[in-house]
Amino acid sequence: MLVMHEFFQSGDATEEEMMQQIEQCTHQVEDLEFQNMLRGESDSFDAVLSINAGAGGVEAQDWAEMLMRMYIRYAETHGYKVAISNSLDGEGAGIKSATLQIEGDYAFGYLKSETGVHRLVRVSPFNAQGKRMTSFASVSVTPLVDDSIEVVIEPSRLSWDTFRSGGAGGQNVNKVESGVRLRYQYKDPYTGEEEEILIENTETRDQPKNKENALRLLRSQLYNRELQHRMEEQAKIKASQKKIEWGSQIRSYVMDDRRVKDHRTGYQTGDVTGVMDGKIDGFIKAYLMEFGAE
Repeated sequence: MLVMHEFFQSGDATEEEMMQQIEQCTHQVEDLEFQNMLRGESDSFDAVLSINAGAGGVEAQDWAEMLMRMYIRYAETHGYKVAISNSLDGEGAGIKSATLQIEGDYAFGYLKSETGVHRLVRVSPFNAQGKRMTSFASVSVTPLVDDSIEVVIEPSRLSWDTFRSGGAGGQNVNKVESGVRLRYQYKDPYTGEEEEILIENTETRDQPKNKENALRLLRSQLYNRELQHRMEEQAKIKASQKKIEWGSQIRSYVMDDRRVKDHRTGYQTGDVTGVMDGKIDGFIKAYLMEFGAE
């Protein structure tokens, strides 16, 4: 930058070249600040992203499928490996729920900003009167834990069921019980409360691989519960700081007005088509720049 300034002063560089150099340096500084926001102990992990349609029938289920496509496109655009570990089709259209495994550098660090309720406002193609409708879908993102993370799973609390995978895939899918259902009787180490964690996996036609994937998802859930506990403890200490309400409505997608707005950061764009095609980097960057340090 100093060299370019000297060239400009001596007349060996144009004003346009000088401005290009300033813009390039500015982007580099912003990128460094952005990367500095990804310093949480789990930010570098792969991610498990779950989507659940809210109340509203076919319209909400279609919205959940639109979100799933958005995240798949985001992952593919950034060179991440994405797999649908489980999906439940909706009644007539869309999906009731889906779980994606997204693998790549800092996948969780980037996508953790997506946790919360996503609101869609549009003229519904499923409404004969052409009314404007509002639909909701919830998104949950947790780190995908690998074998290097110590998570205790008590074998006595673990049980398995198998079932035939549904959907397309040929005769093997219909005849072989390759789908697995994991049940884990979880006991909260802090409150003593017990609950059953249920995980299904139909990702492959190989039952042992599906079991392995289900165990990975269980480890991720157990790790995330511990992580949430620590975050809650930190929140008590930092009660005076701005609080992020996970699970509340975080973003609105208003199709008619061609506007997508994040209610936490105020960031918005009119490129609705681009957003639904996976261009959500602006929302992620705005979130991390405001809340990443916390």
